[in-house]
Amino acid sequence: MSKLTPKTKTEQRARRHARVRGRVTGTPARPRLAIFRSNTALYAQLIDDTAGRTLASANSKMISTGSMMEKASSVGQAIAKAAGALGITQVVFDRGGFTYAGRIKALADAARQGGLTF
Repeated sequence: MSKLTPKTKTEQRARRHARVRGRVTGTPARPRLAIFRSNTALYAQLIDDTAGRTLASANSKMISTGSMMEKASSVGQAIAKAAGALGITQVVFDRGGFTYAGRIKALADAARQGGLTF
């Protein structure tokens, strides 16, 4: 095994995320919807990479009741509502190196139902 081979899940995710970020860039017209998932919370941001600033954000810590899947759906709806208030309908989805399943998929589906297209 090479010394460069990632040994932990965190290192593997960081490598996947770096690979995705090489291809995905947010613009003012089509910002990047970046997702981060921790054991306890889920975070979503709309990022304009050309200006280097966050346009809107939402997280599951704002929601007090429900399962993690319900909180993920609420975060997706909240970020879609915030994007709508800014007049944004199209985004580039950045799953952050996480598998597109479970909480990540629930958030994405809720954001699509809220009016975002990606």
